Amino acid sequence: MHHASDILLTLFVVFIAAQIGAELAQRLKLPGVVGEIAAGCVVGPSVLGWITPDQIATGTPLDVLAEIGVVLLLFAVGLETRLEDLKKVGKVAFLVGVLGVIVPFAMGSLWAHGNGFGWSRSLFVAAAFVATSAGITARVLQELGALQLEESKVILGAAVIDDILAMLLLGAVVSLQGGEGIAVGHLLAVLAGAVGFIAVIGVGGARVMRWNSSWLDKPRNPQSALAIVLAICLGLAYVSTLFGLAAIIGAFLAGMIASETRQQHTLEKQTEPLLALLTPFFFVITGSKVDLHQLANAEAGVMLLVVTLIAIAAKLIGGFLGALPLGARAATVVGFGMVPRGEVGVVIASLGLTAGVFTDQIYAIIVAMSLLTAMVTPPVLAWLLRRRGAAGGG
Repeated sequence: MHHASDILLTLFVVFIAAQIGAELAQRLKLPGVVGEIAAGCVVGPSVLGWITPDQIATGTPLDVLAEIGVVLLLFAVGLETRLEDLKKVGKVAFLVGVLGVIVPFAMGSLWAHGNGFGWSRSLFVAAAFVATSAGITARVLQELGALQLEESKVILGAAVIDDILAMLLLGAVVSLQGGEGIAVGHLLAVLAGAVGFIAVIGVGGARVMRWNSSWLDKPRNPQSALAIVLAICLGLAYVSTLFGLAAIIGAFLAGMIASETRQQHTLEKQTEPLLALLTPFFFVITGSKVDLHQLANAEAGVMLLVVTLIAIAAKLIGGFLGALPLGARAATVVGFGMVPRGEVGVVIASLGLTAGVFTDQIYAIIVAMSLLTAMVTPPVLAWLLRRRGAAGGG
């Protein structure tokens, strides 16, 4: 049972930890998100224990608040992303998304099989290498004011494709764990539904908003436009989960639709206080979920290092090859932008643990890999983007 006073104290601890972590990171010339994730590791169960495992379990107030935070973050990113801009990089984004799934899946399954897993379990392990966390990269791009760059459009477009393919792969490998064959017809139906949902909402919704958005101001509430688009955001976040997609995809689409309205700039300003309050919870909670005790021996440390290097290299190679038409410098930015696994890898690891596919140690290693890729990427991406700017690339 969660008492109101205990919840408020925990919220206070998490929020203050996020602010201190972000401030320290920025003083070290690192993106604030790195400090927020690190702060989560410190105040979480593995170090100070100010956040306990039962407080961050699925469905708890902290978990829900973290989910709302990342949903709002992707909504805000969508607000700065126009459909026409994504169309311009559509082919490159598709290549990046596809290769960014194939290469990590192949490398992850080979590593797992080489470490004694049977092929069906190896494929489950490999699924944790696949899906990019759009939330991590989006926050870095937003902090650096780089959302309008061509590379950023490619990353965001590829992240949507990545999510669809990762969802299909996960469905396939879960079927294999139960000894079932892969139901190709079912997977194709799921794929058609997901693509149809994105196409109808993304293209149809954008056209409707472009045609007439004055109805957003019809209610008497002076903030009616914000209230209505936030309702659309939450609604589409939910509907996207019905199609097997991450909630953040629906939130991103809602923001992209709202970016076509004449109230776009007002909406951006009005969402800033909400982001300042809620998004830090997502990153601190993400950091708090790693169990450092499972990694406190040399064997686990070496395995974590190898897994993390494979995870980084696989996404970097896939993203780089897919984005090569933009040039080597831009392709490197895109490749690193696709590296973070974040909460997606954590979710897949949790499914593997529940299904009995992973031991506690393998689970901890995959979760730690997901968080390490989330922490390593922001400073490297920031450095690459600053170099790009210094070289006159934007």
